[in-house]
Amino acid sequence: MSSSAGPRYCVVGGGISGLVAAYRLRVTAGPDASITVFDPADRLGGVLRTERIAGQPLDVGAEAFVARRPEVTALLAELGMADKQIATTGARPLIYSEDRLHALPKDTVNGIPSRPDALVGLVDDATIQWMRDEPRRPFSWRAGADPTVAELVGDRFGEQVVIRSVDPLLAGVYAGSAATIGIRAAAPTVATALDRGARNLTEAVTTALPPPAPGSVFGAVDGGYTVLLDELVRRSDLRWAQIGVRTVMPAQRGWDVLDDDGQRWPADAVVLAVPAPRLPGLIGDLAPESAAAAATIPVASAAVVALALPGGTPLPEQSGVLVAGRTRLHAKAVTLSSRKWGRRGSTEMVRLSYGRLGDDIARGAGDDELLAWAEQDLAQLFDVHVQPVESRVVRWIDAMPQYGPGHADVVGRIRAGLPPRLAVAGAYLDGIGVPACVAAATRAAAALVRTG
Repeated sequence: MSSSAGPRYCVVGGGISGLVAAYRLRVTAGPDASITVFDPADRLGGVLRTERIAGQPLDVGAEAFVARRPEVTALLAELGMADKQIATTGARPLIYSEDRLHALPKDTVNGIPSRPDALVGLVDDATIQWMRDEPRRPFSWRAGADPTVAELVGDRFGEQVVIRSVDPLLAGVYAGSAATIGIRAAAPTVATALDRGARNLTEAVTTALPPPAPGSVFGAVDGGYTVLLDELVRRSDLRWAQIGVRTVMPAQRGWDVLDDDGQRWPADAVVLAVPAPRLPGLIGDLAPESAAAAATIPVASAAVVALALPGGTPLPEQSGVLVAGRTRLHAKAVTLSSRKWGRRGSTEMVRLSYGRLGDDIARGAGDDELLAWAEQDLAQLFDVHVQPVESRVVRWIDAMPQYGPGHADVVGRIRAGLPPRLAVAGAYLDGIGVPACVAAATRAAAALVRTG
């Protein structure tokens, strides 16, 4: 894939997936390559967005990454930015359930407990006894099975464990629930332990617990994700076409990318780094099987209310709160950012997240309504009654893909149906977190250069 002018690459979507793909293409294809990134938004980065609120940078989309996965740490090091990775303070979150705050249970895999005692006080005594009896009850498992988390955990440990321990964590990650997410996505190590012959769920979770490791479980970028995004843009030497894309069409040398104004952009290869709902419209004619598979992936929307509260506001020494079940609260999660990452200014930074799969909060609730809910939620949780110094409301529409049962098969069909020199990247493929997005984008870029 070369000419005297060098190869031409188009990347549709300027989120972290698209920017990593562009950077990887630059590194592997060299300085002569032309790399164009299409995104109609007011800035690049997608759901990675850093705002300055009361003079402090605050991520109002994704705000952390799993530090025990290597991809982001390695990328920062590769870019000469290893010193920009920061760790949490060690503060742990709480769970709000049955109108009370509880410590987040320890020794769980995404809220699935390895021992009943971890949930004492969070669930009732009958549930604790049901969990204790679990290893003695008959159990069967088919290797490769992928039930919903609610089906498996509810049957073996009881409904309260699902609602009060598992759902809050999955809502925080996916804006979904245990009833819609497959066990292989939510807890792949548990599924693997079952495939390998664990005799019951208790044994599988115990086997799947990550070994103790030093350091913080989560990391972030000092100054916010914008610091990483800006460096990826700079190092990619990309051209930003601030416009949407209608479709991709075959051309003599590869592809024509047709933008919303009807202009054609020739490309030797294309990376589609868009959310799953956007994919069918781009490739429906080119790759109908891939398009049909992508159309089956449900998505949720979320809204984030970011607040700067006056310094000294009496907040607990915890990293945040995950909300369980039906409560008087509107929020699904609260991040006490100044507690989680350390205070960096004169104000207390707080994020409240709203919206779950199946509701229309992110679309339908106005800014004033969300801000009022935030005020009510902080009063209910912490008995805090203060006016914010500054606030921001951000909406992420259809941004949270749901990893239902059989999700890996869906992704396999998407990739298998793509023609050569066309690749996909995004949070709907191999994991919703930033490290997984980096990995999928790296895979996409490598495939294009290899086949070019």
